[in-house]
Amino acid sequence: MGNPKAFLEIHRQEAGYRPIHDRIHDFGEVEQTLNTRERKLQASRCMDCGVPFCHWACPLGNKAPEWNDALYRGDWELAYRLLNSTNPFPEFTGRICPALCEKACVLNRFNHEPTTNREDECAITEMAFQEGFILPKTDIVRNGKKVAVIGAGPAGLAAANDLNLMGYQVTVFEKNEAAGGLLRYGIPNFKLNKAIIDRRIKLLEQEGIEFCYGVEVPLSSPEGDTIVSTLNAIVAPSGAEVGGFSAVVIATGTPTARDLQAPGHELQGVHFALELLSQQNRVLAGMEFSKDERITAKGKDVLVIGGGDTGSDCIGTAHRQGCKSVTQIEIMPKPVEGPEDPQNPWPNWPRTLKTTSSHEEGCTRRWNINTLEFLGENGKLTGVKVQEIDWQPNPEGGRPIMVEKGKPEIIKAELVLLAMGFLKPEHPEYPENVFVCGDSANGASLVVRAMASGLETARKIDAYLSSLTSHI
Repeated sequence: MGNPKAFLEIHRQEAGYRPIHDRIHDFGEVEQTLNTRERKLQASRCMDCGVPFCHWACPLGNKAPEWNDALYRGDWELAYRLLNSTNPFPEFTGRICPALCEKACVLNRFNHEPTTNREDECAITEMAFQEGFILPKTDIVRNGKKVAVIGAGPAGLAAANDLNLMGYQVTVFEKNEAAGGLLRYGIPNFKLNKAIIDRRIKLLEQEGIEFCYGVEVPLSSPEGDTIVSTLNAIVAPSGAEVGGFSAVVIATGTPTARDLQAPGHELQGVHFALELLSQQNRVLAGMEFSKDERITAKGKDVLVIGGGDTGSDCIGTAHRQGCKSVTQIEIMPKPVEGPEDPQNPWPNWPRTLKTTSSHEEGCTRRWNINTLEFLGENGKLTGVKVQEIDWQPNPEGGRPIMVEKGKPEIIKAELVLLAMGFLKPEHPEYPENVFVCGDSANGASLVVRAMASGLETARKIDAYLSSLTSHI
């Protein structure tokens, strides 16, 4: 701990965002960076407290006190080595993680000014790339075993990376045209520039991982074929057979979005959030869509149904497409305002009102609103009938009961985006050498949790295959 009084003398300083009038005209990353001196000062605020709850809160077990101290001392390479020892892709979490560690920081309990862990880890990683501390590993000793990973999202990439470093020959099958999963097709570029993903994928390829794009692997078949036998029939882009896998990782995420089957659902202008987000990211990557295929908020009143991060991403995207207005509604009550949540006290994650950079760009937000009907003319959406509701305790226990409160009203909208979460997939019974991880196993959650699940799965596979070898 370099400066034992820094947390008393130096206030928390966030990098902040680009000015609204500037950022809403492009899809460049909105978050700014601090200079090196200010970043070191922020790192010095880490108390190295006796019981570091940041370790407990982070699904990856990141050791923030250690790498913050190295950063404060100016040893960027050591800081990255310490960070990378628990986090395989800190350039991702450093941009999009909600920073569970910061809410559990002792300083958050002390004065609501926790250490800037998320920004610090992003700065450390970018400096590591800039200075050449991150190079492909060329000394990996292969063990002769092959593992297939289905899905190139954060869970699949984390599992593939760890297994590859353990010596397994890893092939990643991805149904889309590029790797990243929701990192690429769900998170807007203004939060995560896709060049950041490409940089990491290039490194993984140089280290020996093979990626097969445009390949959707059926998890089961009417003929009863196993995943392994299905994979054995697939040919890699190089033309070589990719069969002979000792284990398979299923990391396909939660592809099914929660729907809202209100009357008028079929009207033109009602879309799932990911339809807009993934298409916009593909457009930015150079893909072209016809006028009929293109989903755009340009010149439209937009209604986002769902109050989470995906809904927020829709708001920011709508602004950059040139919408007329954006309204976001949520069926649940408005979260408590302020830094503390009485129902979920420190060091737990506070379920408090979250205002994102996209909300700051302009948005009408409403809670306790139920959607009754989508309205339209000539097959096109014109508005949505909604009603204010209230939640009352269920006398029999369990989920509260929804009751009508206000009169039905109409919100004008030519574009509705359904951002109500995703359904946890159901899996058949798999052979013992097939492992499910990430959102596909646990339901929709955070990128950092998906990565942690991928790492845990890699360890399970290694233990399983090692046990088979030991019995030979």
